[in-house]
Amino acid sequence: MDERLLAAEFAPEVCYLNTASHGLLPARTVAAVTQAATQMGAGRIDQASYDAEADAARAAFARLVGTAPERVAAGSAVSTHVGLIAASLPSGARVLAPENEFSSVVNPFTVREDVELRTVPLEALADAVDDSTTLVALSAVQSVDGRIADLPAVREAARAAGARVMLDVTQAAGWLPLSADDYDYVVCGAYKWLLCPRGTSFMVVSRQAQEAGALRPLHAGWVAGASPWEDCYGPIARLAPNARAYEQPVPFLSYVGAARSLALVEELGGPQAVGAHDRALAARFRAGVAELDGGYEPVPGDSAIVAVPGLGHAAERLAAEGVSLSAREGNLRAGFHLYNTLDDVDRLLGLLKG
Repeated sequence: MDERLLAAEFAPEVCYLNTASHGLLPARTVAAVTQAATQMGAGRIDQASYDAEADAARAAFARLVGTAPERVAAGSAVSTHVGLIAASLPSGARVLAPENEFSSVVNPFTVREDVELRTVPLEALADAVDDSTTLVALSAVQSVDGRIADLPAVREAARAAGARVMLDVTQAAGWLPLSADDYDYVVCGAYKWLLCPRGTSFMVVSRQAQEAGALRPLHAGWVAGASPWEDCYGPIARLAPNARAYEQPVPFLSYVGAARSLALVEELGGPQAVGAHDRALAARFRAGVAELDGGYEPVPGDSAIVAVPGLGHAAERLAAEGVSLSAREGNLRAGFHLYNTLDDVDRLLGLLKG
C-alpha cells in the first residue's frame, strides 16, 4: 500500500476498525463535497457537472467489480434496488436466502404475500437450490460475522436449476475480487469498503436479465429516458437501452464524493491489493484472539471482517478506550481496511488482554 498516499487521505482520531458499519471518507472526498455544497449555497449549480461525476463513479464501480458501465444503474440505497427486483418477480416466485441474512437483502421479498422466502444455513445454500427456486438472494460476505459465501457453488447450482442469482456485495466490494457479470443482479451500498458518502449505491443488471425483461423499470423517472434532457415532459418516448433504465435520480453531493473515493481505491491497486492488506490484518487478529484467556474462538475464514462470538459486550469498553468497532448478535465485529495498520491490531489485542 502507498503509505504516503494513505497518510494524505486519512487521519482518524480513533483506532477505527468499524468499516463493516461505515467507511472513512478520504480527504479528497471531504474537500470535493464541501466545495460542491458551498457552490450550491452560492447559487453556482452546474447539473451537467454533477451528472458527469455520477458517470465517473458508475464507470469506476464497473471497473472495480468487473463489468461494463452500461450494465450499472446508480441509486441511493440497496433496499431500493432489491425492492425493484422483488417487485419484478412473478406471482408464486420462490426465493432462497441464507439464514440471518441482512434485512435489506431479504425483507423486500417478504412484503409480497404472493412470493415465498425460504432460508437455510449459509453452508447449505447451494444444496438447497432446486427446480422450484426462482431466485437465490445472498450477500457475498455476511454482515453479521464476515463469512464468505461459496459463490461458485451457488452460481453453479442456480444455473443448473434455471434460477437467477442476486448478490449483495456491500460488505465485499473494495477488498474481495469479484466478477459481477457472473450474476444476474449485483447490488452494493458503497459507503462501507468503497469509502463513498452514504447515499451512494449501485445495481448491476446482466445483459441476459435485461433482454429477457426480467426486471421492470417501475420507478422510471426522467433520468431513465434514452435522452433525459430532450424528453423530460409527459410520458418518456424511449427508455435508456441499458441499465440506466432502472436508475433513480442520484443525490449529487454523494456522487461528487463517490467519484473521488472510487478513484482512490483504484489508485491503491483495487480489490486485489486492498484485499491482501485487509486480510493480512484480519488473520493477525484471528491468531491473537485464539491466544486470549476465556476460550474465545473467532469465526474462521479469510475475510476482512472478523467476528468473535460471545465477546460483543467488549465493544462499549473498547469505544471508551478510543477503539471503534461494533457488536452484532453477540459477536464482537472488527473490520480491517486500507487505513488500518499492524499497530491497530496490536492495540486491540492488548486492550482485550487487559
